[in-house]
Amino acid sequence: MAAYFPDDASGSPHTALLGSQFVSFDEATQTATMRFTVKREMCTWRGGVQGGLIAGYLDDVMGYAFVAATGGEMAPLNLEISMTLIRLIPEGATVIGKGRVVKAGRRVVFLEGELLAEDGTVYARSTSTAIPTPRPSPTETGMS
Repeated sequence: MAAYFPDDASGSPHTALLGSQFVSFDEATQTATMRFTVKREMCTWRGGVQGGLIAGYLDDVMGYAFVAATGGEMAPLNLEISMTLIRLIPEGATVIGKGRVVKAGRRVVFLEGELLAEDGTVYARSTSTAIPTPRPSPTETGMS
């Protein structure tokens, strides 16, 4: 794996829940790309992903953008996330997530994210304000 995608990242419990797959990181634009497979457990009776869980997808891809931008050394701790739900994300869909570091300082990080269908149709957009923190390891948190 690349230095910006930590070896232990794919073993995180939330990664399994969300069906997350890291795809790439573009250093020039500070943009991470991820792929999510929508599981039935993420959906409501409407047949689409529950809104709060959409925030989880967006949080994941925005967070990995910052982790990648810092070479795996830092992780964002969210202070605020704002999202706009544009259309229903259907059960079974493959969702492409794009997360970008807008600006990162020593005390605050600004991130943005977008979830897209494979054909480029926009499902949701978000912004986040976070504080940069050292990225915890599974051993440090007792989750290993």
